[in-house]
Amino acid sequence: MPEAGAASQATFRFYAELNDFLPEGNRQSELIHAFIGSPRVKDAIESFGVPHVEVDLILANGISVDFDYRLGADDRIAVYPVFESVNVSPAVRLQGRPLRRTAFLLDVHLRRLARWLRLLGFDASCPRDEDDARLARRSVDEGRILLTRDRELLKRGELTHGYWVRATDPRRQIVEILRRFDLVGDERPFTRCPTCNGLLAEVPKGEVLERIPPRTAAWLDRYVRCSSCDKLFWQGTHHARLGRAIAEVLAEAGAAGPGADQRS
Repeated sequence: MPEAGAASQATFRFYAELNDFLPEGNRQSELIHAFIGSPRVKDAIESFGVPHVEVDLILANGISVDFDYRLGADDRIAVYPVFESVNVSPAVRLQGRPLRRTAFLLDVHLRRLARWLRLLGFDASCPRDEDDARLARRSVDEGRILLTRDRELLKRGELTHGYWVRATDPRRQIVEILRRFDLVGDERPFTRCPTCNGLLAEVPKGEVLERIPPRTAAWLDRYVRCSSCDKLFWQGTHHARLGRAIAEVLAEAGAAGPGADQRS
């Protein structure tokens, strides 16, 4: 047993996409963590750069433990990401409290991803002026999955559901999110406002006639209006182009997407 104040070591191994958070030379290999005393395994994991919300299972010397497990000398720690289809019971599944609905909260740098999610009909809030503390609190209070490119934001202790978006291109980001959260098949394109996230509802043409360009009103009878910002939408050439883009994204994510004639 080490003397008081003496440094001890534990060996860590991170699996699957958790390696995305490690320097390239440290991926897929055993890593040594030196420590004094008996720190929590959660703190040790995050010292490697891995946010706790991305971790679903920790094995200490082959035994399932939670984030409060205290490291001991010569421990061997295996850290696994959130499982989508593998049943890890009766192990301690650390992200085992599923949300009742799939709703997202995105930081301001993911505005274009938020627009994609809304076009597909997913609840995606993206506030413009909230700091990290308020974003984390909103994620918990509103039961939203926090999406961000900021790894440090995901390390905030109060967070329970979050994900670090790997891709940088918005088109690649939406495919990544659809796959990661198994959303293909749950989409409802053109049911949310892409600007404010409000729900769209059909509105009688006569009620909004003064807001419709005369050339459009002459040939189109169906319109929808945002319940939050009151913006008006209709199926013009822009709608058809978006429908094709949505179909391509869904196909790339793993299933055939809706055609341009999908209901709005």
